[in-house]
Amino acid sequence: MAGWFMLQLFLYFPEDKSEYIPAAFWMLLFLVLTVLTFRWIVRVSKKQEEKTREFEEEINRERQQQKL
Repeated sequence: MAGWFMLQLFLYFPEDKSEYIPAAFWMLLFLVLTVLTFRWIVRVSKKQEEKTREFEEEINRERQQQKL
């Protein structure tokens, strides 16, 4: 019973719905920043993958030349 009472203290539903505007703004801002960060990480990952692929090809070419 005490746990239920404690949870009720943190619930707040304002009568004036304009109080939701700042929260919606910050939520949207963080959502946009999250998407941009995710896209940046994917782009960097692709660049690193390409560099790794080139490095592996170079190593394989050198090994083939050493065998000959």
